[in-house]
Amino acid sequence: MSLMDSPLYRDAVAQLEKSASIMGLDPNIMERLKYPKRALQVAVPIRLDDGTVKTFQGYRVQHNMTLGPGKGGIRFHPKVDLSETAGLAMLMTFKCALVGLPLGGAKGGISVDPTTLSRQELQGLTRRYTTEINMMVGPTIDVPAPDIGTDGQTMAWFMDTYSQLKGYTVPGVVTGKPITVGGSLGRAEATGKGVAFCVNFAAKKMGMKIGKSTTVAIHGFGKVAIPAAQDLRDQGAKIVAISDVSGAVYNKDGIDVAKAIEWTRSGKHLKDMDGIEKITNDQLLTLDVDILIPAAIDGVITKDNAPNVKAKMIAEGANGPLTKEAIEILSEKGAFIIPDILCNAGGVIVSYFEWVQGLQNFFWDLGQINSKLHDILRDAFDNVYEASQEYKVDMKKAAFIAAFRRLERAMRYRGLFPG
Repeated sequence: MSLMDSPLYRDAVAQLEKSASIMGLDPNIMERLKYPKRALQVAVPIRLDDGTVKTFQGYRVQHNMTLGPGKGGIRFHPKVDLSETAGLAMLMTFKCALVGLPLGGAKGGISVDPTTLSRQELQGLTRRYTTEINMMVGPTIDVPAPDIGTDGQTMAWFMDTYSQLKGYTVPGVVTGKPITVGGSLGRAEATGKGVAFCVNFAAKKMGMKIGKSTTVAIHGFGKVAIPAAQDLRDQGAKIVAISDVSGAVYNKDGIDVAKAIEWTRSGKHLKDMDGIEKITNDQLLTLDVDILIPAAIDGVITKDNAPNVKAKMIAEGANGPLTKEAIEILSEKGAFIIPDILCNAGGVIVSYFEWVQGLQNFFWDLGQINSKLHDILRDAFDNVYEASQEYKVDMKKAAFIAAFRRLERAMRYRGLFPG
């Protein structure tokens, strides 16, 4: 597969070019940002439980490391490929720059369906992948984290394998680890909590107060959606709709979030819950609510259904849930869109905190972490909002402009080697 083959990579480049044109970004800087700095493709052979050997394709891409070490997740999914990984690494560069972290953009993954492998096979896969890419990662080089199909256990195996290769414990090589092996408090819920923070920042700009009259629909009910739902519910908002792979559920008086969490964590589908109306995921997206949070997968709001979306505020909890055409349509309708590289940046911010704590071997309490997360997101939100007002563009384009301002300054100061 060539670098430009995936829609995600092409979309990232298109957003780069559009925002760069609006702000007058140095064309030499834009040319460098179109391509990853480094990409590695590796074979990952493992012995399956039945004794046979199967080989999977793995990747690690570092897009731009002007601001610091690479930062980005490791994804285990059948659709992982080089081009998608490169596109995600590019977006991580922009996300880290936007929220002011001293980190660059990277991404990795293996083309595999992790649900088909046993725990032992997953451990073997993770350890072999770590071994194959170990020359590209490290606390001062590139720091992976969990993503789709991976979790804290995956990161613990990764850290242990890397440490075995080095001969000593290196907790700072990955983030998203379990607390007992150097993880950070607040990391698991950070992305969803960040979504809730951004919703509040946007509400203030819109003159809206989050309270009992506020209605919220959330597309998804996983690692991002659940903490966001909990925080907004605690402020008094009514979570009227949520969804999972089985479909969506609706209650105009508000869903019992605690019951829904317990239900899903027991392995049951939302459609089987009692006392709530069953609707489709498509119907959820077009409900007449104050706030819509697409927090599941990309591309769910398109030019086809965007005209029917009624929410006043749309918070992109997932990566790329709105297509370019949908953003244009909804912006013209007056919807306030909180862009993904800002809205879901809570995860990488607290990953940064974990990395810093690991380097220092000094850990913070949850109050410090949430306070610092709030302040970083508030400053980034204000920067994006100011850019949207200055350039008279939607928040999505403004987020890229704010990120490019920081990248442009840093890349100019560092220059081009060789000159």
